[in-house]
Amino acid sequence: MRVLITGGAGFIGSHIADLLADTGHEVVLLDALLPQAHGSSGAPGWSERHRLVVGDVRDRELLASLLSGVDAVCHQAAMVGHGVDPSDAPEYASHNDYGTAVLLAAMHAEGVHRLVLAGSMVVYGEGRYECADHGVVRPGPRRREDLDAGRFEPPCPHCAAPLTDGLVGEDAPLDPRSTYAASKLAQEHFASAWARQTGGTVWSMRYHNVYGPRMPRDTPYAGVASIFRSALAGGEAPRVMEDGRQRRDFVHVTDVALANALALAADAEPGGLTAVNVCSGEPHTVGELAGTLAAAMNGPEPVIVGGARAGDVRHVVASPARARELLGFTARTSFADGVAAFATDELREPAAATG
Repeated sequence: MRVLITGGAGFIGSHIADLLADTGHEVVLLDALLPQAHGSSGAPGWSERHRLVVGDVRDRELLASLLSGVDAVCHQAAMVGHGVDPSDAPEYASHNDYGTAVLLAAMHAEGVHRLVLAGSMVVYGEGRYECADHGVVRPGPRRREDLDAGRFEPPCPHCAAPLTDGLVGEDAPLDPRSTYAASKLAQEHFASAWARQTGGTVWSMRYHNVYGPRMPRDTPYAGVASIFRSALAGGEAPRVMEDGRQRRDFVHVTDVALANALALAADAEPGGLTAVNVCSGEPHTVGELAGTLAAAMNGPEPVIVGGARAGDVRHVVASPARARELLGFTARTSFADGVAAFATDELREPAAATG
């Protein structure tokens, strides 16, 4: 199979490229080398084994030249992260949504009908919650006064009683609560409309908290594992927001690459989008991540600092059942092994200037 991987020099895309090449597929990488992820150091060394085209997914003519003879597209290119403030919105919309729209139009023009999309768990907003009296409920955004007072758990929207959190499935209502989240859901809508119009197939891989080698570091858009590691590498304690008990699913990047490879090979329903959670199935708290990484790096214990950013959610952990059923995907890297290795994994050079 010949596969175009957008964002192919990046954190996740590069691991997908390596796995596909190692299993006999031909890959072509397209990457704009955005400074938010790559800094000014140019293409990373790990992309040298592949054909890398430096260019923008929003360049229709470039896409037309790259899509010739391609069997499928693995679309990883995106501006990622929580964002800094609302001034980021135009860039998210341009890179993530307009870029996806241009890609889909070019795929239609060139007769490419198979897409694997880098989705995200952020489309869910809060995860799954159950009230003892009202059953499964959807809590609204947390109030600033509650967060400031250290009341982090969302209450039942009907009776204000405490809730029990559980595993969110792909059929959960979608409720994006940040600019990035809104852009990721818009990508799914564009891809779904394209599939209906063309008879194409789309897998949306809803990644949970991905970590591992080649993560970007020292940038406002970095993931929490990278932020904690940078602090520890500088001899500082990782700073954990809220009370550290917020739950996430931390999935290793090599497992994410495997899930993408399985989706590229799997049958999907023509004319539709199939979403799957890409997760470890092993939920942990953010505090556990910080503590485990601190122990692995012989660093200071994490510091709980409270507070929360606008748009942060309390708990979102996933059911791995659909990915296992439809793709045969089960994560292979345990939390303990993955975090221990992450203490010394190669990361991207600093992506943001300091000082």
